[in-house]
Amino acid sequence: MLLSLLPLLLLLLVRASQASHFLGTMMTYYPEETFTDGSVSVVLRYKLNFVSCSHSDAWQCNGNCGAQTQTLNLSVVEEVSGEWCQREGAITRLLPNNAGFETLLAGGDWIYSIQNGILSWRAVTAVEMRNRSDIGKHNTSPQTTILPALRIPSNCAKNINLLAFDPDGDEVRCRYGNTSASECDPCTPPSVLSVSSNCSLSFSPTYSNTELHYAVQLVIEDFPTQNMNLIQTDGSQEVKTTNDAISKIPLQFVLKVGPPVPSCEDGAYLPRFLPPTPENRAQLFALAGQALEINIRAEATQSVITGLLYSGPYNAVKNSSGSGNFSLTWTPSASEGGQSHPICFVVQANYSNTLLHSDLRCVIVTVGNSPTTTTIPTVVSTNQMTLQTTVAPTTTTTTTTTTTPNLTVSAANQTILQSTAVTIATTTTTPIPTVVSTNQMTEQTTEAPTTTTTTTTTPIPIVVSTNQTTEQTTVAITTATTTPTTLASTGANVTTSAPGPQYIIALNMMISTTLSLGNNSDYIITLIKNKLIEKGLPSNISLRLLSSGLVAVTTASP
Repeated sequence: MLLSLLPLLLLLLVRASQASHFLGTMMTYYPEETFTDGSVSVVLRYKLNFVSCSHSDAWQCNGNCGAQTQTLNLSVVEEVSGEWCQREGAITRLLPNNAGFETLLAGGDWIYSIQNGILSWRAVTAVEMRNRSDIGKHNTSPQTTILPALRIPSNCAKNINLLAFDPDGDEVRCRYGNTSASECDPCTPPSVLSVSSNCSLSFSPTYSNTELHYAVQLVIEDFPTQNMNLIQTDGSQEVKTTNDAISKIPLQFVLKVGPPVPSCEDGAYLPRFLPPTPENRAQLFALAGQALEINIRAEATQSVITGLLYSGPYNAVKNSSGSGNFSLTWTPSASEGGQSHPICFVVQANYSNTLLHSDLRCVIVTVGNSPTTTTIPTVVSTNQMTLQTTVAPTTTTTTTTTTTPNLTVSAANQTILQSTAVTIATTTTTPIPTVVSTNQMTEQTTEAPTTTTTTTTTPIPIVVSTNQTTEQTTVAITTATTTPTTLASTGANVTTSAPGPQYIIALNMMISTTLSLGNNSDYIITLIKNKLIEKGLPSNISLRLLSSGLVAVTTASP
């Protein structure tokens, strides 16, 4: 009898060994297009984490799923041989209307020795596609990513600051999954880890001498900053308050708690990041089709740095130049224009055959569309942003002309140099949108019923940062009522002959800076605002950074 049971027991052990291989998942979504028949398309990006790249699972769709029109096959993001493999995939769905739906990933089992009793995996994404009354478009989910496994010594109290941001400007909150809501199976949280709503995880030391594994099953939700309505294609509406989640995404990974280390100080046994590594949550900008390089450097005086591990776009390229110096290079595609993509990474070290991780560090990369003939950047650099200025009509009755020499501003050991000066003429008539760039300018004009023109001419300096020296270029815009208007710029002359008064209501320029918007956004925006006011714009202008990477400058009409 015992002999007859032996093959069955061996078979069960083999099946259990094959099944215990899951290390978490995550999914986000971006709405794409709305068509005339009311159908909408949405792209869902997800990552699957298993022990081996040969393991897999598929997301199921429930509700208003429509048709699956395109699928990006799973591609390897990062692999640690014998420990884990992360792959990225994407699914594009064409929905018959803008009602939402759910996606589900379910199976079994997590890797061996999960301390909080989690066996089967289950992850849920709630996709909200109705039009929002506050922003006038579909909702975009919070954006995030994570490595399949993070390591912490058992004697080191640590905070893990997860990356979770929302392109719509919503408030993002994190929580553990809820078993009663079937968000995981089950949702028992790790006893050693607490989560705050701002997506920070706090680890409490256990002082264990053996490596222990914990399944971390989080849910990330976006909440509107003001009450708003969700409007369906058939006209029905639902009110969402600031306490109502709009959508939810899963974020699941494994926490590996290892043996104690002699010191928990960063830079000794645990790797410490050094410049020029971007700060955590730094916002970077890349143009579609152009490579963005992120340089990363770390040190550990008492352990040996063995490599860089990252989670992000599958086609990012990782390089190492030794001595704790690494780089990640990513070239976004045109289809990713206007989107924001998270990249997270850790530096790994080895001490007495124990693997150690640095703190988790993440950046946000916003992808801009490739430059066109009407918007040409004056300086090419890794970090780029577009300044968009809107000037309201004025009733000035005098003409004032001011010129400004090269401007040098120093703050926090950073020198700001003037790279481009633009002269803006404003008058009191029908708006005429004008797009300006260093090498080319176009102007659209409309007829106006009056022939009275009042002009204020003031140069506005656009600034770039340390170590970028460029030749000053002045672009003058002049307006008249009965004679053609000539726009002078480097490499292009455009003449318009429409009669009547004119004024500029929009100015688009590309500027480049080595400053990190994640760390210096307030400083950059304040400097731009001060200079705009100094050079003639009203003091009640307001500036804000849009999710697309634009800096919008607006002023109320008098």
